Amino acid sequence: MADLRGLLEDLGHTDVRTYLQSGQATFAVDHGDEESLAAEVAGAIEKRFGFPVDVIVRDHAYLRAIADACPFPAAELEGKQLHVTYFSAPVDAARFAEIDQAAHLPEEFRLGDRALYLYAPDGLGRSKLAEVLSRPRLTKGVIATSRNWNTVLKLVEMTDG
Repeated sequence: MADLRGLLEDLGHTDVRTYLQSGQATFAVDHGDEESLAAEVAGAIEKRFGFPVDVIVRDHAYLRAIADACPFPAAELEGKQLHVTYFSAPVDAARFAEIDQAAHLPEEFRLGDRALYLYAPDGLGRSKLAEVLSRPRLTKGVIATSRNWNTVLKLVEMTDG
């Protein structure tokens, strides 16, 4: 993570912080939009480390909105029971319409703004619904990355300038 912090600082970003060994980083920037910043960081990672990495950049307002819009009672759940999958672009809800949610109860999912919320009471590792949701055809054409609720909240906190 120290290498990632150094790379982001070399790109001119300030207030660079990383979270655990998760690959999550926060930084302040005075230029660019989410897409151009993601491309810049992905290109720099590939150039410096020699392998491609998918990158999604989101600002504090978006991260806060995702946390605030959670359709599940997050305050009543353990962090390992609730997850958010962030998408690099909007996904068509029709892609997910074929999933028989009733067959997976008590697990549930809901789509949000470039995000998917997953309630998995026994955790992600035991989730049959998470297995279904990770099928490549559901996320074709977009980058998708999932984080547990504790990480979602930590990223909101870390980006609160």
